[in-house]
Amino acid sequence: MRGVRRKTAEHLAESWNTIPHVTQHDRADITELEQLRARFAPKAEQAGGKMTVTAIALKVCAAALKVFPQFNATIDMAKEEIVYKQYINIGVAADTDRGLLVPVIRDVDKKNIVELAVELSQLSQKARDKKITVADMEGGTFTITNLGGIGGTAFTPIVNHPEVAILGLSRSRMEPEWIGGKFEPRLILPLSLSYDHRLIDGADAARFLRWIAEAFEQAVFALRFKANFGERTQQSHLMKRTSQPNAGSHSRGIKRVAHRRNRRRTRRLRRRIPGR
Repeated sequence: MRGVRRKTAEHLAESWNTIPHVTQHDRADITELEQLRARFAPKAEQAGGKMTVTAIALKVCAAALKVFPQFNATIDMAKEEIVYKQYINIGVAADTDRGLLVPVIRDVDKKNIVELAVELSQLSQKARDKKITVADMEGGTFTITNLGGIGGTAFTPIVNHPEVAILGLSRSRMEPEWIGGKFEPRLILPLSLSYDHRLIDGADAARFLRWIAEAFEQAVFALRFKANFGERTQQSHLMKRTSQPNAGSHSRGIKRVAHRRNRRRTRRLRRRIPGR
């Protein structure tokens, strides 16, 4: 065993042995979103990318991480600190003939969906062409892995240490849903969230994943999706409202201490690690 496979084995073993994993499952109705995705796919293709569910998930997760910052953090056990990142860099797992690679898209929250689709396509191609560099795979704060192109209904992704959470997407399929007193065919996307239980409680994980599912489902996200393409809408600001109900639960018991010396826009928020 050598090369990428050896490095992957070492890193996954470290992640599994260090992090107490728990996986939360949920599902999102993406029927309307799929119609919108197909509608705007030509714009992404003209720009040199593909409008995939993964590209859309990047934007959804970036919004969720701002509402639940404990999912955009790392744990420093030596200093007994939780480090909350003030930037959002999301890795996307890529299946290559050399093995699993995770290129990182930086500042996801500052890019529109077309830009994300283009960058995701470019990085995926670099990974397949064996042109990906170590720098392209460093600095992630959260990871997305999509097995929907292969199949499956759910799985348990391993957290990419030192990150504290990873979102898995399985294959979407048409299922009967009881709506308005009758069954209707709806396109359902299975979601699987693995997380570090040292930092993230089960209730917060359930809220986080439900927030993501509702962002996929709600028309308000569709309006924001349109706005990312430059279409005019007066309702895109409503996305902010969806973040309010669960926004308070993540900050209990955290003392905020800013450190100026960190040059990577990382603010350390000190809290004693339970059990230490």
